[in-house]
Amino acid sequence: MKILPPNNPFASVRIVEYRDLLIGRFIFIMGLRMMATLVGWWIYILTNDPFAIGLIGLSEVIPAVSLALYAGHVIDQSEKRTLLLRGIILYLAAAVLLVFFSGNFVARHLSNHWIAIYIYLVIFGTGIIRAFTGPVFSAMIAYIVPRDHLQNATTWSQGTWLSASVTGHAVGGFLIGGIGINSTLVTVCCLLGASFYFLFKIKSKPPGNVKGSVRTWESVKEGLRFVFKTKELLGAISLDLFAVLFGGAVALIPIYARDILKVGPQGFGFLNGAADLGSIFIVIILTLFPLRKNQGKKLLLAVAGFGLCIIVFGLSKIFVLSFGALLISGMLDGISVVIRGTISQLKTPDHMRGRVMSVTSMFVNSSNELGQFESGVMAKLLGTVPSVIFGGSMTLLVVIATWFKAPSLRKMEY
Repeated sequence: MKILPPNNPFASVRIVEYRDLLIGRFIFIMGLRMMATLVGWWIYILTNDPFAIGLIGLSEVIPAVSLALYAGHVIDQSEKRTLLLRGIILYLAAAVLLVFFSGNFVARHLSNHWIAIYIYLVIFGTGIIRAFTGPVFSAMIAYIVPRDHLQNATTWSQGTWLSASVTGHAVGGFLIGGIGINSTLVTVCCLLGASFYFLFKIKSKPPGNVKGSVRTWESVKEGLRFVFKTKELLGAISLDLFAVLFGGAVALIPIYARDILKVGPQGFGFLNGAADLGSIFIVIILTLFPLRKNQGKKLLLAVAGFGLCIIVFGLSKIFVLSFGALLISGMLDGISVVIRGTISQLKTPDHMRGRVMSVTSMFVNSSNELGQFESGVMAKLLGTVPSVIFGGSMTLLVVIATWFKAPSLRKMEY
């Protein structure tokens, strides 16, 4: 196979194994996003309580964060393909449980309160699985793609994730309205099975250059020290953590769709996918025209714009304006995602990828669930609209503080 120059936008996807990884990840994330969309709607229908939506995020984030550092050690010590396939099988088992709890038998024998509790328990289980599965995808990229193509591969990876996310959100909303919760969950099971097929085709990826039988805690500390010493990486993931934590308005979209904008499950699907649709668009642009300079300054400006969009969404009572605000927020978030992902791939040595990606997941991925919980709590205390405005305003304050307190991030280039 002819190796394309690094500046070719299709350089990494010409690698067969990387294509299998992208396809398998796309189908996998699409299924998980459909499940997340469905669970948010399902819980709100069962409870009519915004705080109950926040508890979904808390149920998943507690095990995901608690196990993240240990998971990074396990990933670096393990054969990564096998670990990934086991995770998908366990996700499939969780989806099958949700199919059971959404069936007529359970509806006849359990109250809505108990069904919600069992849903939370399943989501808690998926948080355990995610602690191991999430970082493996990112860690495997460098084992498949040459270093010269890592920036290009990272952009494609983020685009795949975002495309799958918007597709899963939108399709999930349509399927809930069209075929119901139970049949939608069956569809999720089929997608997870298809993902397993593509990822099974990838060759084994043994541990990197790991020194003998390193003690778990020493291994974990090594990963933490690396992240905290790499100031650009630490600054980027910290900024993402606080921005998503306070700007997690997406968690309250079921309330906006049903009670404020009154657009039902179909509109819910559109709103849920709006931010990811914007991110896909910007990732395509960045694939063709990569950022060449001033990445740190652009990262801060993008996050500030994200906060402003969240405020507009919170104030809006017009569906088109709400959709547009989320769409633009996704475009700005896509810029920050690509910059952060590229820093992670370029700065991390192969033998530490599992640990570094796990630490990153603690900051970045889990911030979505923490943001979901924060949004549910603030909606309970302040009301839905004030809580979203508060979150967007706090995001702006975080950016302003970072601008003055972290000059190294503002001046960062790669």
